[in-house]
Amino acid sequence: MAITLEQINAADGAEAARLLDGLYEHSPWIAEAALAQRPFRSLGHLKQAMADIVREAGIERQLALIRAHPELAGKAMVAKTLTSESTHEQGKAGLSDCTPEEFARIQQLNADYNARFGFPFILAVRGPRGTGLTRAQIIETFARRLDNHPEFERAEALRNIHRIVELRLNDKFGVDPALGNLVWDWQESLARHSDPGYAEKGQLTVTYLTPAHRAAAQEIAETMRECGFDEVAIDAVGNVVGRYAPERPHPSPPPEGEGARYLLTGSHYDTVRNGGKYDGRLGIFTPMACVRELARADRRLPFGIEVVGFAEEEGQRYKATFLGSGALTGHFDARWLEQKDAQGITMREAMREAGLPASTEAISALKRDPARYLGFVEVHIEQGPVLNELDLPLGIVTSINGGVRYLCEVTGMASHAGTTPMNRRRDAAVAVGELAFFIEQRAARDGDSVGTIGILEVPNGSINVVPGRCVFSLDLRAPQDPQRDALVADVLAKLQEICERRGLRSSVEETMCAAAAPSAAPWQARWEGAVHSLGLPLHRMPSGAGHDAMKLHDVMPQAMLFVRGQNAGISHNPLESSTSDDIELGVRAFQHLLAQLAEEMQ
Repeated sequence: MAITLEQINAADGAEAARLLDGLYEHSPWIAEAALAQRPFRSLGHLKQAMADIVREAGIERQLALIRAHPELAGKAMVAKTLTSESTHEQGKAGLSDCTPEEFARIQQLNADYNARFGFPFILAVRGPRGTGLTRAQIIETFARRLDNHPEFERAEALRNIHRIVELRLNDKFGVDPALGNLVWDWQESLARHSDPGYAEKGQLTVTYLTPAHRAAAQEIAETMRECGFDEVAIDAVGNVVGRYAPERPHPSPPPEGEGARYLLTGSHYDTVRNGGKYDGRLGIFTPMACVRELARADRRLPFGIEVVGFAEEEGQRYKATFLGSGALTGHFDARWLEQKDAQGITMREAMREAGLPASTEAISALKRDPARYLGFVEVHIEQGPVLNELDLPLGIVTSINGGVRYLCEVTGMASHAGTTPMNRRRDAAVAVGELAFFIEQRAARDGDSVGTIGILEVPNGSINVVPGRCVFSLDLRAPQDPQRDALVADVLAKLQEICERRGLRSSVEETMCAAAAPSAAPWQARWEGAVHSLGLPLHRMPSGAGHDAMKLHDVMPQAMLFVRGQNAGISHNPLESSTSDDIELGVRAFQHLLAQLAEEMQ
């Protein structure tokens, strides 16, 4: 029989500890210490309290906790001495049914892992959906994590322990993250569509207006119809737009000063090459799940909800980043239509092939009137390690970093690598290396600025030639424009100083400049209220990545909510992932935001 939070809060210490027994393997001290923080406002509050206890326990107690866990398919499983919880979890993952080859492989991995790290490999084998990883997935993860740095791997082991505990808590309390599971399943289904050349390798790549992109749009549109949206359409640039009408008709357009009629939300469904399943798409499916619940309850709100799956954000096929959201703000550049992709296909031709009008008139008509909208909100996977390190499922975005990008070139003198003395060289690559080191130090000085040289090439370089030319990129970002501009000024000045000192020449071409997009205070406060309602701590953080919300920021108030990613928050990578439990919290936070807005408008 499922226990309740009320039982935990009301029971004496010994009884409460008994009810929570078996969560952390052979480590009852964690739950016992967390019980001092009663009453718990939610199951999330209890999870957070226990995770905090572990994080503050110190390395030795953390290692003892990790070592209290059995090896996967190890001696304890063979000897049948696992705890009942571990027996259930390893059995559900099929580890008791390993083939001789799989069993031998796991034993070797266990030995190698223990020799490298000094503790057993820990993996939440029930996986991000709670339904279990396959043996192949377990072995693949095991082998991959052998290459991690020991400190990183200790943290990864603890993260997996917390996930194991989360699933055990769900079992004890009879919790089913139904909406999180639904959104997780939608994302898995959408990931079936991938561009040729990547699909065959099991990789996810969906670039603008390819057959996979168009199939993804159709699937999103069909899912919107199943959710109960009143209107669903694919617009002139390929955005998928679903509208759920308000509870009563309003004049159109609204009279001056009466305020907006719809809440605008959404994110993008295109991907980087060989990317992840959650970047962007989580922000489409989360509000869709909320609309589904409203429609199933036959309920309307005082405002409408418009969910947009933006067709393009990544700029992978054409140099037209934020094309989808830019069309809604009137920032579509007509010259983009003549851009060609790597196969020589213009955007105009791609649009016509997709059945889109490919006319500037049709695209211009997509521009939204900000007076018709309350604002824009976006839910997004974090794409970074911060929430993981804090053991937090949700984060409130305070600002989207402003960024500037450059393509740069340093020119020196190519010369013989064996005959040119070190003090006579004009080495372009070494100069860029010196600049990279400066960027690392200078950005760190701000605390939250970032700088990256993502492309670094020596054209026509040879192993025995001092580089005479180096082409590289600069990506410089900060939460506020003045902070970004100061970083840019220092980096460009350093580049000039390095080149003058080394007898080199440099050129710099700006390719992108985006202003910072601070969250609108009232909307950020609504997200904070939503997270607080779930019994979770508030963590405010800037977004280092760009998002569609940056474009909508130009015309209406916006604010974002981050959902924690797994695997240390990695993104733009096949390992990008999130759990259905964290996704559930994101959906519930969105539902709270909607309820709060409705209450404000009564």
